[in-house]
Amino acid sequence: MSDDMYDNLSDDLLARIAQIGLIGFDVDGVFTDGRFYLADDGTESKAFHTQDGYGVRSLLRAGVEVAIISGRRSEAVSRRMRELDVRHVVLGSKNKTGDFAGIRERLGLEAARTAFVGDDLPDLPLLEAVGVSFAVANAVDAVKTKTDCTTRRSGGGGAVREICDLLLRARAETAP
Repeated sequence: MSDDMYDNLSDDLLARIAQIGLIGFDVDGVFTDGRFYLADDGTESKAFHTQDGYGVRSLLRAGVEVAIISGRRSEAVSRRMRELDVRHVVLGSKNKTGDFAGIRERLGLEAARTAFVGDDLPDLPLLEAVGVSFAVANAVDAVKTKTDCTTRRSGGGGAVREICDLLLRARAETAP
């Protein structure tokens, strides 16, 4: 078995991945390792993986739209996504599937051309509503068993970059 996730995916799945025009990400457990630090004064901080940021910027340069859909509100996430020029950010979402569908519809994309990356049970409805679903290595088993692909890296440890690289490679290798 190859260490490269790409080599272990079916041709059909790679073709679907190559068509993605919008990919959404949960934050806690996907962009981060799931932990957040809360100071006595209420200040919250999170750790983001630098390589994930480069992957997101690469997707945006390639014309792939990126969305962040999180059930939590966080100024740290808002700031990081502004730094990365991510335009579609929904924090404090009460309906991830509906919020993502709204973005998809504004962009004029079919659900089959979308993907989402999640790690926990609240992500399941959205993972089931997209064309390609991804779980990070540290996702709960109930999510891993329902998704098309699971990363080798954990959330906060380069999983986002792994997916970005996979998507860009699939697009490059299936381009006419």
